[in-house]
Amino acid sequence: MTQRLSPSLTPLDTALAALLRGVDPVAPVALPLSEAIGCVAAGAPQVAAYPSHDIAAADGWALRANDLVGASAYAPLPLATAPVWVDAGDAMPQGCDCVLDADAVEVSGPLVQVLAEGVPGQGIRRAGADIAAGTTAGAKGYPVGPADLLLAGVAAVDGLSVRRPRLRIVNVPGATTTVHMIAGLARAAGLDVQTVEAAARDDASIANQLDVSACDLLLMVGGSGLGRQDAAVAALARHGEVLSHGLALQPGRTAAVGRLGKVPVVALSGSPDHALAAWLALVLPLIDRLSARQPRRQMPLPLARKIASSVGIAEIALLAEEQHAWMPLAVGEWPLQAIARADAWLIIPASHEGFAAATPVDAYLMQE
Repeated sequence: MTQRLSPSLTPLDTALAALLRGVDPVAPVALPLSEAIGCVAAGAPQVAAYPSHDIAAADGWALRANDLVGASAYAPLPLATAPVWVDAGDAMPQGCDCVLDADAVEVSGPLVQVLAEGVPGQGIRRAGADIAAGTTAGAKGYPVGPADLLLAGVAAVDGLSVRRPRLRIVNVPGATTTVHMIAGLARAAGLDVQTVEAAARDDASIANQLDVSACDLLLMVGGSGLGRQDAAVAALARHGEVLSHGLALQPGRTAAVGRLGKVPVVALSGSPDHALAAWLALVLPLIDRLSARQPRRQMPLPLARKIASSVGIAEIALLAEEQHAWMPLAVGEWPLQAIARADAWLIIPASHEGFAAATPVDAYLMQE
């Protein structure tokens, strides 16, 4: 028997469209490299070629290869003057095109002998070998990663232009563990995160923390249900607008979306699984809109076994990659151990009953 959508639950697509309506990307900001990781690049600056000139790749003697033809331990080649010693990273002396190891040159008083031949380029890092001219540090619309910071740092770029939405998280008492999880995910996504705690679980105490003067997005964590101590949505209604409360989404059914002025608001459950599901289905698309991020990468793999889902409600499946296939770990209800093991996630639309085994599906990676 299939489950039908309750008239009191808002379809996920409807709630997401209402949440995203009128939301524009935040203005770019210039951040030092130490703060830019995870933020979405607003531009892709070209960096100078590196190294800018030939340098020694190893410690040794700088010489010209053509002068060393025939040199060996059995036929040492005497030199009129001692060669220049270079340390790794030193600029190559004019006219030198190779670096020989220390034991390839024998120095005894005024007598200098070369005991090995050299090849042009030996022991040298050529100009532009590490970073070619025209290379960009990062890509517009994509998160800044460690490799981008490496290129920018080596090329002496002071900072990067990024979009960094400001997030305010209101911790409703009793949801601290979930708040820590959401705050960690937000920082990894490149957001500027501020966390505050309501003094109590009543709507007045929660409403006192709904300050959006210095944020682009506000999350309330905890108190989004219909229990006697669940007052987050009532607090939002006192000072803003509730667009929908109760979603046709499992996990995540008790989430709510709304606005405080022009700032979008999402109320998440204090339960980690429901909060994470709403984060994936609602908050990530909102962050992507605010950051002007390019579409997230999906990985297509066949299902290792079938996924069954109820018609009328969108369900999120947690997946683990096993032997080049997606193994379903949990659908709709998520044990915490399944969250810990998950490599990817997949939304099963409300119109679907699931997917048969071996069906290729495009799943979003948990860590991207």
